[in-house]
Amino acid sequence: MWYNDPTMYAIIETGGKQYKVKQGDVIDVELLDAKDKVTFDKVLFLSDNGKTEIGTPHIKEAKVSAKVLGTIKDKKVVVFKYKNKTNYHRTIGHRQPYLRVEIEEVKHGS
Repeated sequence: MWYNDPTMYAIIETGGKQYKVKQGDVIDVELLDAKDKVTFDKVLFLSDNGKTEIGTPHIKEAKVSAKVLGTIKDKKVVVFKYKNKTNYHRTIGHRQPYLRVEIEEVKHGS
């Protein structure tokens, strides 16, 4: 069912991934060098009370500002290597670090 969302939201790109965000959302993004605040300037899509704007490739004057909440680690991924008939097996694990941010403002224009 299609309906107009009364809130302003944006689709941003960071770390090679795309996220749909609106004010107050808490998201985990790829680790960035940021201490207090971070600004995402690659806004691909913007919707404000049913009015939409699509970037080619991104909207130049749109910005999304966020507050850094901290760094976290994802669940452990176990990698098991095995070669048949050679008595070779190896188990290693990996935990991907992420930056947890809270979206403070989605703005269009300077």
